[in-house]
Amino acid sequence: MALFGALFLALLAGAQAEIPGCKIRITSTALELVKQEGLRFLEQELETITIPDLRGREGQFYYNISEVKVMELQLTSSELHFQPEQELMLQINNGSLGLRFRRQLLYWFFYDGGYINASAEGVSIHTALQLSRDPTGRMKVSNVSCQASVSRMHAAFGGTFKKVYEFLSMFITSGMRFLLNQQICPVLYHAGTVLLNSLLDTVPVRSAVDELVGIDYSLLKDPVASASSLDMEFRGAFFPLADSNWSLRNRAVEPQLPEEERMVYVAFSEFFFDSAMESYFQAGALKLSLVGAKVPHDLDMLLRATYFGNIVLLSPAVIDSPLKLELRVTAPPRCTIKPSGTTISVTASVTIALVPPNQPEVKLSSMTMDARLSAKMALRGKVLRTQLDLRRFRIYSNQSALESLALIPLQAPLKTMLQIGVMPMLNERTWRGVQIPLPEGIDFVREVVTNHAGFLTIGADLHFAKGLREVIEKNRPANTRNPQAPSAPPPSMAAV
Repeated sequence: MALFGALFLALLAGAQAEIPGCKIRITSTALELVKQEGLRFLEQELETITIPDLRGREGQFYYNISEVKVMELQLTSSELHFQPEQELMLQINNGSLGLRFRRQLLYWFFYDGGYINASAEGVSIHTALQLSRDPTGRMKVSNVSCQASVSRMHAAFGGTFKKVYEFLSMFITSGMRFLLNQQICPVLYHAGTVLLNSLLDTVPVRSAVDELVGIDYSLLKDPVASASSLDMEFRGAFFPLADSNWSLRNRAVEPQLPEEERMVYVAFSEFFFDSAMESYFQAGALKLSLVGAKVPHDLDMLLRATYFGNIVLLSPAVIDSPLKLELRVTAPPRCTIKPSGTTISVTASVTIALVPPNQPEVKLSSMTMDARLSAKMALRGKVLRTQLDLRRFRIYSNQSALESLALIPLQAPLKTMLQIGVMPMLNERTWRGVQIPLPEGIDFVREVVTNHAGFLTIGADLHFAKGLREVIEKNRPANTRNPQAPSAPPPSMAAV
């Protein structure tokens, strides 16, 4: 009985789980590129390490080591890989640090000072970033675990008290190595929880697409890491800005990401595109009205000839009035994705009327239009673009079959009018596209679109259009310039 209850609860939870409209997979193939850019950033961060002054006394010798600065960092052996349970692991072995510091020595009344170079060798860093979903649906670095150590240090002392420094070098370098060990992990913790999170803050979560609709890219759950990839599931739903609480129920097929050859894969379900079209429908954008000179001249003459019998019965003041052609989508368009291609089905009403000045318009006819558009998707940079083409077109009357037959001569000119006058306006908007959830400074290149039953996938490679440092500096919070800020863990917990 208990087993049946547990099974029922599991099925209920699965039934209530929200289906993602968009998925992104980052594969291990991308990690080499990410590692190269990340190590450059890490080197720059570690060069900001500040080491406290080191003072001491051995017998009658008083020494002071100050103004310690990291001048050079060499990370000769490193590995970046995914770790199951939402972790990204970075391991650095046998690295080295070049240091420069000021020395001061007092022995009775004798004083010696100057600057000297030193090196820290056998630098080992093991750090893991835990990724999770925050309450707003944004991906965040929620925790950074770190172990860091420096196995040995060497300082080339010189000057008057060279022999004395060589005697004291064990005390001085041991103290500096201890202090350096204590500083590495707080810097990495700050870089992960503050600086990398400022980069993730550039990923759009819930933002406006244009003046009418917005897009919701909230994460539905924590990212899931395997040994070879990191998968993220996004709501991927549009909404009208005038009613931000409106939502469309997702009944589409869940997109799948079976491949891992390219650096990154993005999948969009039919729901992603359906929610866009329904949002524009709810916003009242799917209508077009052409009046007077905006109606193509040949079409104007043909429409007047077709409805000549209706027009001649009108008063002379109305007969020569401007013609009005109105198209209004009557139901939200629907997207169908098949391996053979993507189509958009549209049903609209077509109203033809005369518009006499300062008088109510006179309706001549109303008909229904069914159209099928082909849609080709492309990913440019981080923008998903769509190119539409009118494939099938049919008009018919809701009144009688006889009137539908009379409309056959209008099929070709109305289709031409749509192709010449309407489709360019649609494509101007759809080609502007919508941004996908990707951080600033990172773009997709060499993309390949593949259609499946109910969803499409785009495989691509990553390209850093901007350096990681450039983007982080641009978005760095003003009060987090100091890596020793309270956000860093105590050194004793961070370093080993």
